[in-house]
Amino acid sequence: VCEASAKRGQAPAGRKAGRQLAWSLCYNSAMHNRNTAQTHKRHERSRHIRRVLWGVLALNLVVSAAKYIYGSLSGSVSMQADGIHSLFDSAGSVVGLVGIAIASRPADEGHPYGHGKFETFASAVIGTLLLFAAFKVGFDALSNLFAGASSVEVTPLSYVVMAATLVINIAVTVYERTAGKRLDSEILKADAAHTLSDALVSLAVIAGLALVQVGFRQADSMLALVVGAVILYTAFCVFRQAAATLSDKARIPVAEILRVVSAHPGVEECHCVRTRGIPTEVYLDFHLLVNPQMSVQDSHDLAARVEQCLHEAFPAVADVIIHIEPNTETERLEGRARQAINETRGPQ
Repeated sequence: VCEASAKRGQAPAGRKAGRQLAWSLCYNSAMHNRNTAQTHKRHERSRHIRRVLWGVLALNLVVSAAKYIYGSLSGSVSMQADGIHSLFDSAGSVVGLVGIAIASRPADEGHPYGHGKFETFASAVIGTLLLFAAFKVGFDALSNLFAGASSVEVTPLSYVVMAATLVINIAVTVYERTAGKRLDSEILKADAAHTLSDALVSLAVIAGLALVQVGFRQADSMLALVVGAVILYTAFCVFRQAAATLSDKARIPVAEILRVVSAHPGVEECHCVRTRGIPTEVYLDFHLLVNPQMSVQDSHDLAARVEQCLHEAFPAVADVIIHIEPNTETERLEGRARQAINETRGPQ
């Protein structure tokens, strides 16, 4: 399709007006179909994400209740801490459900670029919940260590409870991470990392129970500190991923965009390429240099063909803004100067 679009720019002069009209109608129809397909795809993606989050929420509530109730009955601080961590997993799923409900709304007058970043905001809230959980777990562990007392009662049922919840955590992590990659969802990826940390914490708790059983009474509180450290690291990873979107990190390599753009006859140079947005909704803009003698209509048609091919090459691209410039020495120098400045600064 892109090759055919590029060749349209080489039509004989006698048929040029007819070709331009046909191309304009074709382009408008293609853009309408693409926008309709994108809207349907966005709704389907949101529906699948919500379904995953509801299932994860139910399982996390079961796991949290089992850990915390038995931890309280047996006196295990680390098991109670793990239960609290699982409860924050559940809170994270609730935040995710609210976030994806807002993020799936279409663009409006107040949000012309859509509401996609609300998914990122929701993942950042999950990171904040993790920070509170890390503080709670660490504070309780230090309090017990300084008190110097431990009344943990380890029974075979302790291992059964932890092993069962560990299996559930691992299954949820694999399911949520797979769905997160398939749907390219920041919320699901953040929640999957949260649940994975819960599984690692459960392993630490099981090890602590074994050490308590052989006489190392303070192992339970010490491993609760490990629990807090793992939660803290998970929060850092979630914040780092959210920061990539909120700081408008580039989403598509410039070289790949130039390869698509330069394939069109009439394109003499391309510079000042920028991308931003969430992984599933990328906004792209760049400067396109053409022959100074090219008419406005021909320049417009060329830009339309380039835009269509970019949408086909990069399905995540939601919008393209192309600034047409005459291919003069001044414009070339300006573009190369900007590129040199960006290369000097390097990735931020």
